[in-house]
This record gives sequence, C-alpha cells and structure tokens, in this order.
Amino acid sequence: MISSNPLLHLLFHLLFLNSRATLPGTWELLVPNAGIASMHTAVTRFNTVVLLDRTHIGPTKKRLRPGHCLSDPNDPLRKHDCYAHSAVLDPATGELRSLMILTDTWCSSGQFLPDGTLLQTGGDGDGVKKIRKFTPCEAPAVCDWEELDEVQLAHGRWYSTNQILPDGSVIIVGGRAATSVEFFPSRHGRGAVDFPFLAEAKDTQMDNLYPYVHLLPNGHLFVFANNRAVLYDYTNNLVLKQYPKLDGGPRNYPSAGSSAMLALTGDYSAATIVICGGAQYGVFIERTTDTPAHGSCGRIEATKPDPNWEMEDMPFGRIMGDMVMLPTGEVLIINGAQAGSQGFEMASQPCLYPLLYRPDEPVGLRFMTLNPGSVPRMYHSTANLLPDGRVLIAGSNPHIFYKFNAEFPTELRIEAFSPEYLLPQKANIRPVIVDLPETISYARGFDVVVTTELPVVGIVEVNLASAPFATHSFSQGQRLVKLAVSSAVPDGMGSYRIACTAPPDGRVAPPGYYMVFAVNTGVPSVAKWVKLL
Repeated sequence: MISSNPLLHLLFHLLFLNSRATLPGTWELLVPNAGIASMHTAVTRFNTVVLLDRTHIGPTKKRLRPGHCLSDPNDPLRKHDCYAHSAVLDPATGELRSLMILTDTWCSSGQFLPDGTLLQTGGDGDGVKKIRKFTPCEAPAVCDWEELDEVQLAHGRWYSTNQILPDGSVIIVGGRAATSVEFFPSRHGRGAVDFPFLAEAKDTQMDNLYPYVHLLPNGHLFVFANNRAVLYDYTNNLVLKQYPKLDGGPRNYPSAGSSAMLALTGDYSAATIVICGGAQYGVFIERTTDTPAHGSCGRIEATKPDPNWEMEDMPFGRIMGDMVMLPTGEVLIINGAQAGSQGFEMASQPCLYPLLYRPDEPVGLRFMTLNPGSVPRMYHSTANLLPDGRVLIAGSNPHIFYKFNAEFPTELRIEAFSPEYLLPQKANIRPVIVDLPETISYARGFDVVVTTELPVVGIVEVNLASAPFATHSFSQGQRLVKLAVSSAVPDGMGSYRIACTAPPDGRVAPPGYYMVFAVNTGVPSVAKWVKLL
C-alpha cells in the first residue's frame, strides 16, 4: 500500500512516470468499451478476435442483435436476456459484432481444429457437457456460435484444458470433479478415460484444475497439475514418467501462475517447459488476499531421460500472469497480481509490469522488466499474440457479476502491448512477407520472399506460431516452431528469397492454420497465415 505521506506519494508517482518513459514496450488503447469482459480469447485466421465471457453473468454492456434475445422462463438470470456474452473484434478497425452463445461457458476450454474452426467445450450448469463450434468468416459474411446437439462430452468439464494432437483431434483433460480425459472426435466409441494422476495431484483446495498440457515433439503429453508432472501416453493411457516435483507451492488453479513450452528448433528432439509464479498453499481456503505470490520459475527439458527443474526468480511475485510466446522465441509475462489467489475478489496488488523472458540468456539474466501498464488485469484476464506482433490484452472481472464501482472493477477496455521490436527505429529492418504459399506440407520445402528497407545481414528466421485459446493464465495449444531455413538470397528489387522446410510431422506442429513470421535480427514481420497439412 502506498503511504499517505504526500511527499512519498509524489515520489512514487514521479518514479512510475519515469519508468514508463524509460522501460521497453509501449501501450495503446484499442477499444474503450468492448461491452464484454473477455474471460476466454482466441485469434482467428482472418485476424479477428473471439471474445467470450460466461453467460450467467447478468447484463453486460453490449446488446445482442435485434430479434436474438434468449428467453428461458426456468432460468432466473436469463429469463429474457438481450445482452451479448460473446463478440468478435476486428483489431484493425475496432469494430465489434455481437455473437449468440446459449449455454454457460464459465471457465470452459477451447482449441482450433485443423480447418480453422474454434472448438469450445464445457463450462458450468447447462454448459458443463456442451460442445460448441465457431467457424470464423471474413466480413461481410456473418458467422456465429453453433452449439452441437448430436454429441456431448462424456464427463462434465469445468476448468479443463484442451490440446490439439498430431492427427488433428483434440484431447480434453481434467476439470472439476473430472479426473479423466476424452477426445473430440470421440475415439473408437469410447467416452472418458480415467487419468488417476489428476486425482493424485489434487489437494484440499484442488490446485489440479486447468492443468498445463503441452504436446511434446515425441508425440506424448507433458501434463502438469499442482506441483507435479507426468509424461503421458494418451494413446495407451499410460504414464511413462513421473517428473520431479516443482518446488515453490501449487502452480495451477486456484493458485495458478502460468506455463509455456519454449520454441521448438533444430532437429525438434528437445522440448523445454517453463512454469512461473503461483499462490502460496492455503491462500485460497483462507481468503488471505494480501499474502504475497511466488516469484519463482521452474524450467525443465521434458524430453531428457532424467530431467530436473532449474529454478530462477522473477523480479516480482505473480499469480494469474499470462505467458505469451513472441515470434522471436522470447516469452512475454503479463497481467496478474502480486498477492492473493484466483477466485472472485481473492487477489490484490495488481502486477502492472510485464516481463520479457529471454530463454537463451544464462540464469540471472533472463528477465527484463518492461514498461508498466495502467489498467489492473486481475482474475479472468487474457493475453494473445496478434499477427502484427502486438499482444492483445483483454478482460479482468474479479466479481461474480459485472461490477464497476470497485477497487478492481470489471474491465471492458481492450489494450495492445507492443514489445520493443516494434519501435519505429527498427522499422527499417522489419521484413515484409511478399510471397508465401497458402498451404505447406509436412517435411516439404517451400520459399518465403521478404523485403526490407536495409540490406539483410545474417539469417532471417521463419517461425510458425499457433493461435491458442487463452483463459485463466494459460494459453491452450500455444506453440512456436522455428523452421530450418537457408540464408536469405537476393531476389531482385530489394527482395530476398528464403528456402524453408516445413515441420516433419504433426508431433512437432499439429495440422492447422499458423501465423508465419519472418524475423530479421530480432524484428518480426507482420505474419501471414498458412495452412499446414
């Protein structure tokens, strides 16, 4: 808490303003009032952004289209609901269009399918077993949510995690009172499969919800819950390895930090997982909102025969932070709080300072503190990489309903954070992709043609970035793959041709749409979308 001494308050204010002027990164307001606090966010292949809240939240600040109200006399919160609980945003224009969602999506999960359709699963109440799809479209076409009636989840899934698999199917892992996994489409007519690890990881305040799930390049899953992790063969429902426990307390909901798999590169045989932050055990039960969060991070090469956690500390303790893979392979850690836990009105001390995690630096030099924001992004905030290299920041609603007269009000503003690589001074080395195939095939070669203002010196990377489903401080399905490339060869008229090789198979990069970034000495292009088959 800031002292009531006016001189100290003035000093703090001046230091804050000075830090904003000198630390890397810039902020901008994209949408002053989206009408919806986005609990779940995903970027589509048409460069639009799907915003999704829960339905049983009461009135929002955005209306449905005329004639699309929902009437349910048996539902006290939605007897006659004319308010939108989902929308699609065009960040280039700020235009928002209301979407119609029928069943409750509170704390649900999602993943893009190979055809670019957003699969959305579970939730609470009437949505706990629901499967939904959003097939994005390009304006002026109109697309909306589709709630599937012919299929449903075998187990109710509230606080579960989705991950696309090498064959393009999706595994749905865990959830409250669901220590099992299941698949979409359902496999061999089976429903859910018991996954005892999730029950073993549970403690007296849960801490096993929204497990961190990463598809490793060996085709198996790294699954982390609470402070434990396993290597999971989902095909045969076998735990192949128990990893060492991660010190520092629980790391998953309701005590969540965040997690990311670092960029896959080289021969793609190695995969490294990073997990940062979290709440102290007991904070959720005792509702001690001022208990400091953890600042520790664990890093493990999950594909090693006998891996161990390498520990390091962030400059700040943080819960509910989002870890966003940038096109360069660095990781942005943003949003969250420095005290408390996840849950309604369970945290305090917003962490306004983003961090840049530089994985190639030695321990002790990996974290860089960035320019702070001014909008607290607490419980139910999201962060997503945009094709232009910015990071879209949305949400924050630490209340059961929308509440604007509070210390940390329901947040309807949408912002964008620009990392230092987007500085105007670096525009002359920023590549522009001028030619790229619309589809690429596994292990096959293809060319990318770029232009730059200044001559290219060195290797221009070509990196594939997935479009994850961000919710509850974890980006489900997030992935960055650095392709094998040749040196950039001059191609006339200031352009350069780069010979690339697509990922070898779906274990390295599952089928679907990816953002393709050309990265020149740490500065990424605006991405173009490609379909990997």
